[in-house]
Amino acid sequence: MDESRRDRDEEGRARNARPRDGLGRPLPYGSRGVERQPEGVVRSPGGTVREAQRLLDAGMPFHAHEVFEDAWKSGPDAERELWRGLAQMAVGLTHAARGNAAGGARLLRRGAVAVEAFRTSDPHGIGVEGLITWAEDLAGRVDPSGPGSGAGEGVSPGVDPVAEAPRLRREDRAGE
Repeated sequence: MDESRRDRDEEGRARNARPRDGLGRPLPYGSRGVERQPEGVVRSPGGTVREAQRLLDAGMPFHAHEVFEDAWKSGPDAERELWRGLAQMAVGLTHAARGNAAGGARLLRRGAVAVEAFRTSDPHGIGVEGLITWAEDLAGRVDPSGPGSGAGEGVSPGVDPVAEAPRLRREDRAGE
């Protein structure tokens, strides 16, 4: 591959063709990466939740974020904030797993705020209240200094994305 040229897709749009690892980080050309999520897939809400949960359980929150992003872009306007918030939570977990504590915590908190309006309705079986609690808890653990404290450098060894993967559906959570 001529690395001085920009990678392009079939329509000529700029697309980075470098392989990626399970957390979405680019690898050197020629490396073996994980398969990317196809873009623009329209799924049912249940299909979105199942695919995102599969990816979260596999330690691939970056890829789950892309699934939520498709739902955010193709779903009804009334649910945009739900899917956007879930995408932010997934990418927050991605950053926390990469060791970016401050960025991960910020995105986890932003996602929790975005889904707040859905807290009591559990759309499509998504346990929103539990996800808000999960996001706030993880944000506090990865960046205990919190927003605006000025403490810490925001870099950590990273969390285990499999161990920290949330359960999206309320009925999938033990004890609820």
